[in-house]
Amino acid sequence: MKNKDLEALTAKTMTSTSTVKTTVVPSGPKTRRSPRITTQQATSSSTLADARRRGLARKKPKRSQDYIRDMYFNAQQSKDLVMKPTGITYDDSMDQHVCLWDSNYPECPERYTRVIQRCKELGLVDRCQFIQPREATRDEVLKKHTEEQIEILANTENSNNVNELEQLSSHYDAIYIHPTSYRLSLLSAGSTIELVDNICKGNVQNGMAIIRPPGHHAMKSEYCGYCFFNNVALAAQHALDNTAVNRILIVDWDVHHGQATQQMFYNDNRVVYFSLHRYEHGTFWPNLRESDYDFIGEGPGRGYNFNIPLNKTHMSDADYLAVFQQVLLPMLAEFNPQLIMISAGYDAALGDEKGDMDITPACYAHLLNSLSGFAQGKVAVILEGGYCLKSLAEGAALTLRALLDDPCPNLEPLGAPSDSITETILNCIYEHRPYWNCYKFQDVACDGIQSPLRLHKPKAEFKFDGDPKQEVYATRDCYPIQDEAFVKLCDERLDKLRASTTLLSPPHKVCLVYNELMLKHKNITDPVHPEQPARISSIFEKHKEFGLIDRVHLLESRIATAEELGLVHTESHIQSVLDLDELTPRELMEKGKGYESVYLHPSTRDSAYLAAGCLLEVVDSVLNGESAHGVAIIRPPGHHAEQDEPCGFCIFNNVSVAAKYALESHGLSRVLILDWDVHHGNGTQRMFYNDPRVLYISVHRYDHGTFFPHSKDAGPHSVGEGKGEGYNVNIAWNKVAKCPLRPTLTSLTG
Repeated sequence: MKNKDLEALTAKTMTSTSTVKTTVVPSGPKTRRSPRITTQQATSSSTLADARRRGLARKKPKRSQDYIRDMYFNAQQSKDLVMKPTGITYDDSMDQHVCLWDSNYPECPERYTRVIQRCKELGLVDRCQFIQPREATRDEVLKKHTEEQIEILANTENSNNVNELEQLSSHYDAIYIHPTSYRLSLLSAGSTIELVDNICKGNVQNGMAIIRPPGHHAMKSEYCGYCFFNNVALAAQHALDNTAVNRILIVDWDVHHGQATQQMFYNDNRVVYFSLHRYEHGTFWPNLRESDYDFIGEGPGRGYNFNIPLNKTHMSDADYLAVFQQVLLPMLAEFNPQLIMISAGYDAALGDEKGDMDITPACYAHLLNSLSGFAQGKVAVILEGGYCLKSLAEGAALTLRALLDDPCPNLEPLGAPSDSITETILNCIYEHRPYWNCYKFQDVACDGIQSPLRLHKPKAEFKFDGDPKQEVYATRDCYPIQDEAFVKLCDERLDKLRASTTLLSPPHKVCLVYNELMLKHKNITDPVHPEQPARISSIFEKHKEFGLIDRVHLLESRIATAEELGLVHTESHIQSVLDLDELTPRELMEKGKGYESVYLHPSTRDSAYLAAGCLLEVVDSVLNGESAHGVAIIRPPGHHAEQDEPCGFCIFNNVSVAAKYALESHGLSRVLILDWDVHHGNGTQRMFYNDPRVLYISVHRYDHGTFFPHSKDAGPHSVGEGKGEGYNVNIAWNKVAKCPLRPTLTSLTG
């Protein structure tokens, strides 16, 4: 078969299906299979020949069915995936909904207008694709609400009797009804449905609905907490009923528990509801026992409801990030949703009168960004609460900015997660451990079994001693009032945060550098050596195949200078590489044998200098604000190269040179190096082992030191030394366990 035909056949096979069912048939003549008979059907007159035939049949190989999974299927399927526009929907009539009898009511028109204003100030709205708002149909609303509740609100439309509106409002917890409430509630719900529909059908990548009234407290047959119709629940149900989506994650970061959304999907395993909310053991509104960590769903939905109760005020960015990293993201990867919806309340933000938390506006961009890599980027953000107008507007705008894939602003220095959030996280893991594999890394306490380890066993506390359900609710002065000094202090801090927040928007999303001259470095005596020119040429060709080269900013190549290489390498090593062009091929071969796993070629010097220099070009492009991200397709590789000699296919330590260059030439104070090469980057580790400015994290095969580079330095106990202690992290995995005992994790910090 010709090579061209073989390539065509291979390509066809690779892109056909993700799972191929195969039947393994033994060689030899085909055998006829007779129907299987039971013992009762067999007669006692079996002959010796029959017995021999049965014995021979047992010895013959049996047919087996195996599934060959194509590991490249997802990559091939993503070939044509390109980020689409970010959608936005809003309607300026939403500022008409206002409390007619209390001008200080916190759910006010400015909640909408200030968000729109800030998004326009940052130029975000013009960068989005506008999605025409619309009212929800009655049939759509009936998916989650009763006919009676629709009619009660519909009958108030255009009513001029303020007393009747207030009297009706008093029958519901934290509600005011305005003559426009019915129409605007339909508009909020319909606009949310329209946004989600456009995301699911691929018209936009992601999007934000800047709407009011909010929705996550609106129950099936009861208005509640400023909400009339449950916008998020209605849109989620629409996606389940009308699109190909059958797995949805709803993240509710409003400071109040979205009890209504929880109720609507409590027994539905197609929807994971994940809520972080102030609880204080039930003493915070809505004062419900069902808001605690041990309410995890029921029936088919058991394990699919997550409550993260916050049992103290002034939770920080570190607390919220800990929840995402320890609880949400592991589950998210396992659940693998097709759509992510965010009930985006900003009342946990700094300065909010209700939340009394300390989440900075920039943190919301980081929370959103951590979710965008899932569900093929299909993320819908729907505005819920938020009552400090300045932090609400800033948090919402930075969230929209993250949807547009702008770089996240830097956070303030983070402290450790609080003891309170640590307990809550462990409680949640404890309850969901039976239902999710991602939580089974930790052992749990068992009654009657003593353990020398401090194992966690949760205990739910409910301290609210009132009745959350009342006949008549207050309609005026029913909200917290902050003193002027506190308001001024928060205002000043928010101004300072805004002023210090650098909002970068580089003209190029991604830069890339590649030069074919690096293909000249090769092993003359072993043409199939694994470190061969095709490693990078095939990568570049694959980038072409995926249409990436036309979308990136291509950089000019350059060689590194001796001064730049000297940032991490010794002068003798640099000179030794410089002198390689003076050696004969035989001398090069002999010199290469003096190093561990290294070959040398007449073009090695030029390729090595070029590889390091090209990476520095990427660093310059990113740090000078020209590009947001960068890729260097280079060789020889670098992370095994030591300060004074080559090692493991590596001549110069490209990444280490680039990290030190960023520190020295660009004035950075912190650099993270993440090394996911299957081999430990021994050279990189050694170069920054005492340097607290560089955090080196390596995920690599170790096999108790028997895997290359065969050093105990690659083990988990190598954490840095001196000022660099704690800044070296080796996640070393062993293919075969050394001992049958496994460690037991007892806490987030233990």
